[in-house]
Formats: sequence, C-alpha cells, structure tokens
Amino acid sequence: MNDLHRRRSVYLLPNAFTTANLFAGFYAIVQAMNGKFEVAAIAIFAAMVLDAMDGRVARMTNTQSSFGEQYDSMSDIVSFGVAPALVMYEYLLQDIGRWGWIAAFIYVAGAAIRLARFNTNIAVVDSRFFQGLPSPSAAALVAGFVWLSVDNKIPSYEFQAWIAFAITTYTGITMVSNAPFFSGKSLALEKKLSPATIMLAVVLVFAVVSVNPPIVLFGLFVIYGLSGWGVWYFRWRKIRQHYNSRRNHDDPPV
Repeated sequence: MNDLHRRRSVYLLPNAFTTANLFAGFYAIVQAMNGKFEVAAIAIFAAMVLDAMDGRVARMTNTQSSFGEQYDSMSDIVSFGVAPALVMYEYLLQDIGRWGWIAAFIYVAGAAIRLARFNTNIAVVDSRFFQGLPSPSAAALVAGFVWLSVDNKIPSYEFQAWIAFAITTYTGITMVSNAPFFSGKSLALEKKLSPATIMLAVVLVFAVVSVNPPIVLFGLFVIYGLSGWGVWYFRWRKIRQHYNSRRNHDDPPV
C-alpha cells in the first residue's frame, strides 16, 4: 500500500504544477477585473514558469500520461489564451471600441488553434523548432507590454491602445503561422550541456532580468517574437539560391 500510495503521489506531482499554472492564469483574470494590471501581468509570467516545470517534472519522474497532456492544454488556453487577452482588453483595448475586442478575440482564437495544432502535429514536426509562436511566448509579449506600461507609469493615450492592438493582433496571427521559432530542445540534446553549465546560464539569466524585469523580459520576448520570421526568411533565401543554382546549372550554354 505504501508503494502504491507513493506511486500515485508521484503521478499527481506534474498535475499539481499544471493546476498551479491554471490558478495563476485565473488569478491574472481576477486581478485584471480589479484593475491590478501589474499583478495580473506578473501572474501570467508565473504561469509560464509553472508550465515549463510540469512537463520536466513528468519526464524526470516518468509519469507522462494522456490525461496530463490534455489537462496541460486546457490550462494553457486559460493562462496563455484567455488571460492575456482579457488583461490587455481591460487595460487598453476597450478604449478603441470594437477593434479592441476583435484584437482580443483574434488572440484567443490564435492560441486555441495553436495548441490544437501542436497536439496533433507533435510527432511530425521538427523538434528543434516550434511551428508558429508558442502560446507562452505570445502571452509574455502581451503581458510584458502591460507590465512595462504600468511599471513606467506610461499614460493611456489612444495611440498606446493602437500599439496594444498591433501587439495583440500580431501575436494572435503569428501563433497560427508556419514561421519556425527555436525550441531550445536541440541545444540540450546535441550539445549535452552539463548541469553546472545549465545552472550558470540560469543564474546569468536571473541576474540580467533582475536589472529591470519589465524592460528586460519584454525586450527579450520581442526579439524572440520576431526571430521566427528571420529564420523563415533565411530558409526561403537558401532555398531560392539553391533553386537558382540548379536552374543555371541545367540551362545549356548559348
């Protein structure tokens, strides 16, 4: 009985992190409704950390399950789909009327489609790259903009609402695009990083982020949110050059 109880406890561990992720997303929604937008944005970033941990805990304890995968997806649609859209809408998007809720809906729909496509294509895509912007990164862009604006006390002018419209719409569309975004899995698998190297990298990241969390986090995710289109462009350019070289090689001399 003790062994069975211990095994069931280990099985519940990754789902506990998933539940905490779901709670953080729900908490962000509640705080946005109460007008506490900075707390709401931080809660979304907390959900990102918890979402990254549940999968790793499941792999470390060998407790992956179909239920856990589905539960994780349901939690993600709340934490990285509904919550960021509602936080941004309550903060700025409602100032531009129907265009605001249209942008919020585009984001939510993009997150839902992104998660559904990820679950169905997980075995057929290149593990080194995500197909489209990952929903946690999209949420970080939206929440990061809110956190940056509140932390720096930027006045809510109409042009700022339109910037929020552009960010929300961009992330919603990019989530369902085919742009390849680096996943980081190849780095861990191919380079065989040692635990000491990983810990050093984590410490360096925390040190850089602690300088000014809103600015640093938003800046990092802006770069990542644009990187997929850069990778897509270089891939297209390489294919184009290969096609031109083959055509020139096949053409007979005049």
